[in-house]
Amino acid sequence: MPKNIGGTEFRKMIVSGAKVLEINRAKVDSLNVFPVPDGDTGTNMSLTIQSAVKELSMCTSNRLSELCDAVSKGALRGARGNSGVILSQLFRGICSELKKADTVTIKSFAKAMESGTKVAYSAVSKPKEGTMLTVARLMSEFARQAAPRYRDFSDFLADVIKKGEEALAQTPELLPVLKKAGVVDSGGMGLLCIYRGFLGVLNGEEVAEEYVAPEAQKSEEDVFGDNSDIINLDLGEIEFGYCTEFFVINLKKSTTLADIDKLKEKLMQIGDSVICIGDLELVKVHVHTNTPGLALQYAVELGELDRVKIENMLEQNRALRAKREAEKKEMGMLAVCTGEGIAAIFKDLMVDRVIEGGQTMNPSASDIADAVQKINAEHVFVFPNNKNIILAAEQAKALVEKRTIHVIPTKNVPQGFAAALAFNPEASSEENKTDMIHAIDNVRAGQVTYAVRATSVNGFDLKEGDIIGLDDKKILAKGDNVEDTLLALIRRLKDSSHEIITLYYGKDVTEEQAEAVAARVGEEFPDCDVDFHAGGQPIYYYIVSLE
Repeated sequence: MPKNIGGTEFRKMIVSGAKVLEINRAKVDSLNVFPVPDGDTGTNMSLTIQSAVKELSMCTSNRLSELCDAVSKGALRGARGNSGVILSQLFRGICSELKKADTVTIKSFAKAMESGTKVAYSAVSKPKEGTMLTVARLMSEFARQAAPRYRDFSDFLADVIKKGEEALAQTPELLPVLKKAGVVDSGGMGLLCIYRGFLGVLNGEEVAEEYVAPEAQKSEEDVFGDNSDIINLDLGEIEFGYCTEFFVINLKKSTTLADIDKLKEKLMQIGDSVICIGDLELVKVHVHTNTPGLALQYAVELGELDRVKIENMLEQNRALRAKREAEKKEMGMLAVCTGEGIAAIFKDLMVDRVIEGGQTMNPSASDIADAVQKINAEHVFVFPNNKNIILAAEQAKALVEKRTIHVIPTKNVPQGFAAALAFNPEASSEENKTDMIHAIDNVRAGQVTYAVRATSVNGFDLKEGDIIGLDDKKILAKGDNVEDTLLALIRRLKDSSHEIITLYYGKDVTEEQAEAVAARVGEEFPDCDVDFHAGGQPIYYYIVSLE
């Protein structure tokens, strides 16, 4: 059994941890305590570690320092939802310690776990005990104290996991909402899945060399690109300025396959983005280099050159940057939402870009950062519109260059609308940020959806399928039908200061149904103006805003 861990074992451990979590993803999702159909903790954690695995698969070295950098970078870019962000920070802290040596000892791994816990706790403004953080902390505390007693890594990690299981079992005692629902913390369960994957490698269990889950469907723009990656580069960041492409045909009789391999090696010494593939009939070459003539000279030794194309990427970049600078504005806005109607309203409010996200589909920090990069503005206001996306939006700040991200902590779509309405292009970014935050404080919002499990919470005894009305903190109403539950919710939300009630109906509600409900609302609350719009959002029959 191993006493130390090297780069090869570390790579396999990350891959195995991702695989075990993915296998148990649905189980982890099902533990989400709130009876709203947003059980996505396992999915968010799985997508986060899969991003780390993807980055790891592109690392050709087995040196721990490089592997750790890849894992840390990949997890950060793929972080989704609160659970994914916390997981990425655990990896960040762990990898910052492990990369310091060529091999990992039991003692250094314990120290790395402790570092991961500290970084993860620091990433959350108000850490709650009874969550994944608690499980990570108790495991790391045990590891640090017990490490000197162990000589075998497998025995050590097995006992760390046992401690984690004990900590997980205690989470309902630390977090009352878990106890009421009769479940343990879903994030803690996901973390233990990853550690069980680690242990499987140390025990010699069969592990696939690579494991990357299928990527989510990409839009046409994502597939074909929009030059944002080129536009955002500085001239100084382009190390090799000439994109050089050609074919080698009519190869000399003396040319061998080994010569083609040697050509590739020579090209790698004078540039990057090297492609050199083919056989003794035809070779295709692509290289970014500052000496295209030398690339051609190397290739002509093998045969004749055909279809030579050399493009000046520096000049392309200058032109693109000049155009972008001419069109650049001081401030822009980005909103996260679901539903075509909701997205259309944000665009009508002059929001520059909308990305899909919400319950069950939290965008990653990388998704948010990529969207911000595509907004040609110095300051970008981001409206997460969901409390489970705010942390990922904050995380995106570390992934964006040459822009300042201002995260407006909108927890729902109506708050996002209010923030967008408060935008004044004539005011400064700080003034706008202040006005937006004040604007969201004046909005009371709620949603009508359905319970996905039987539970007792917020004073309600719920069974699967019950219609429930809630705000961002708790359930306020329940009923047998959507309309009555919506009216009961509004009664709980409304106070004497409210003058406008706006309904945004979801994809499972028809316009006729929404019109009839709006009429009922108007009859019961004659002191308010009532309006309704097609939101098209999934999960929620209605989103209601009171102002």
